Amino acid sequence: MSDYLGLLAVDGSVARGGRVPRGRRILPGLEAPLELEAVGTHPPPYQTCDRWCTFVPLAALVQPDTCGFAENSMDRRAFLGILAGGLLAAPLGAGAQPAAGKVYRLGVLSTVTAPPSSDQMAAVTLVPRALRKLGYVEGQNLIIERRYAGGQLERLPGMAKDLVRLGSDVIFAVALPAIQAAKDASATIPIVFYGNFDPVANGLVGNLARPGANVTGVLIAPEGTLAAKKLELLKETVPQATRIAVLVPEDFASMRLQIQEAQDAAPALRVSLSVVQVKGGDYDRAFATIAVERPGALFVASTAYFMRDRKRIIELAAMHRLPAIYEWPEQVEDGGLMAYGTSFSVTTQRAAAYIDRIFRGAAPGDLPIEQPTKFDLVINLKTAKTLGLTIPSSLLQRADQVIE
Repeated sequence: MSDYLGLLAVDGSVARGGRVPRGRRILPGLEAPLELEAVGTHPPPYQTCDRWCTFVPLAALVQPDTCGFAENSMDRRAFLGILAGGLLAAPLGAGAQPAAGKVYRLGVLSTVTAPPSSDQMAAVTLVPRALRKLGYVEGQNLIIERRYAGGQLERLPGMAKDLVRLGSDVIFAVALPAIQAAKDASATIPIVFYGNFDPVANGLVGNLARPGANVTGVLIAPEGTLAAKKLELLKETVPQATRIAVLVPEDFASMRLQIQEAQDAAPALRVSLSVVQVKGGDYDRAFATIAVERPGALFVASTAYFMRDRKRIIELAAMHRLPAIYEWPEQVEDGGLMAYGTSFSVTTQRAAAYIDRIFRGAAPGDLPIEQPTKFDLVINLKTAKTLGLTIPSSLLQRADQVIE
């Protein structure tokens, strides 16, 4: 595991940077040095330091961010301008509390049904939990208005308008249809999104570095998806597979980019893909359709739907004896075979950090879209053994985590 380093700025706040030597460094244009401070190891990097604020891109100064996220690149002058101009957000943690006496209102808009209380890994559960650690306590200084479409996407516009009518300070929207509905409902209320899509191509923001308007957020994967890499890893794990099933949610529109990337990668891997939708939450029917195709492996698309329903998907994959690859390490910890991606809990914490910054007065249009830069390959050998599958040693050597 790598140490995660932050830059301790002259005002005492910590800006996440890249992998840099310990010690002090004078940056051109600054009268005082920035002191480098080790803030712990992964996972999780966000609870090991109580004074850091947010990621600052240091591409012109240091190596890429080892914490796993980066805002879009800027030059040295722009970076120094941020420091000199005091534009870094107020530090997160015990030393920086919300404004006394103010009650904040957060609207939550999701395409799926409300998660059961037993599911502590849903994005709509993790974000309020992260906000609590930042000083926002539901029922005290935070009101959360939750709206779940239950898969009925036609309900989203009305729900978004309801959140606007209630005077939400910020709307947290999960998945592309919810984000589009929120944006259509208001051009002024800040929207923080969480998803896996191209926000520029979908007309949500002008560019990633400076979104403009009222939308910002956190992407699951950078500049597209991890579909091609995940398909390659799955084929390496199951080299005899010539047909691979791709499980996608009913919200097919937000999956187009993932499917296209997987289809583009398939010929070189000598596999054919069979795309199967989960309609109406009927996983049994979807897996029955997959069984007819007789694939050699399963590619589970990256979507909050499947994080919520991960245990059912993992159960059915095991029942049908299908080696499957997922997006998030947490899915493998729950019994999935393998995953390649960033931590689900970490990415949702980043969304909470942006909500916090906006509550404190930051303009969403000035907050760069955050993208992960560090991805972990996680393999569950217990699941492999159950499937009678031998994981290639070359793959195990490259894995960031092996569950035995």
